[in-house]
Amino acid sequence: MTFATGEQFDLRRETSSGGTVEATITQVAAGIRRLRVHGVDIMPPYDESRPRPLGSGMILVPWPNRVRDGRWMLDGSQQQLALTEPAKNNASHGLLRFSPYSVGASTGSTLRLEATVFPQTGYPFLLDTAVTYRLVDTGIEVTHTITNGSDAAAPVAIGAHPFFTIGDVAPEELTVRVNVTTRFESDDRSLPIGEVPVDGRYDLRGGVRLGDLELDTGFGGAVMHDGISEHSIAAPDGRRVTVWGDDNFAYWQVFTTELYPGQSKAVAIEPMTAPADALNSGTGLRWLAPGATWEASWGVRADGFTPA
Repeated sequence: MTFATGEQFDLRRETSSGGTVEATITQVAAGIRRLRVHGVDIMPPYDESRPRPLGSGMILVPWPNRVRDGRWMLDGSQQQLALTEPAKNNASHGLLRFSPYSVGASTGSTLRLEATVFPQTGYPFLLDTAVTYRLVDTGIEVTHTITNGSDAAAPVAIGAHPFFTIGDVAPEELTVRVNVTTRFESDDRSLPIGEVPVDGRYDLRGGVRLGDLELDTGFGGAVMHDGISEHSIAAPDGRRVTVWGDDNFAYWQVFTTELYPGQSKAVAIEPMTAPADALNSGTGLRWLAPGATWEASWGVRADGFTPA
């Protein structure tokens, strides 16, 4: 049977505490469809027979978020990307969101998926990309690599679109913490028009109840400790799910919704190496030299969870 997100890759790790970490990764967009620690879902799963809801778990390359009108300038020449968000006249979430990846390597608890971005209208570059998922005792580590196979420097950025939950807790009762110092003001097309310090309802550093949040907001100025930034959801009993990024991931998107299947409310905390419309602003954008390879990592850690 062929599923809407392609082949499903199941990973499993027996932990040193006698429990398990389990994940399911999809062939299409190399996305996480399920992540469970000691029997508790820490990402909200969705049915394998259905299309991916709301971009859940997918990888965003060679740019995350949106490009205004799908247009950007390259060496004085205007480039026109396909408008994949026609309602807002934007190009959205890169060029691999509906692409199948191939398996580069696999064990019971690790998986490397690979895909090529071929030169095309609006993006005349050749990129070899890979994402490696590795289960650890407390969750999962994710490593991206991009190699520029073009004969000119290529503009690249990386993002992912994970949603988070603690499956045996009412979502509204979870506390969301995002350790950042700025936010991007946006227009009615979800495009940035300015960057300002976080304040009021946008300041999530002290923790805000998910039931009180209504956000689709880009943030910058991720606070780093030893080259890592951390953001989390927490249950009233103290269990916590932390999403972390290395120093490549200075930008984060927080999106809340009541439309995620099977969830009264869901929150995505999305690691990004560049904010929306980076092909135009240049903010966070990396120009990868011909033949060069870039590597960036993020992951998810569950604290306070014990084997059933």
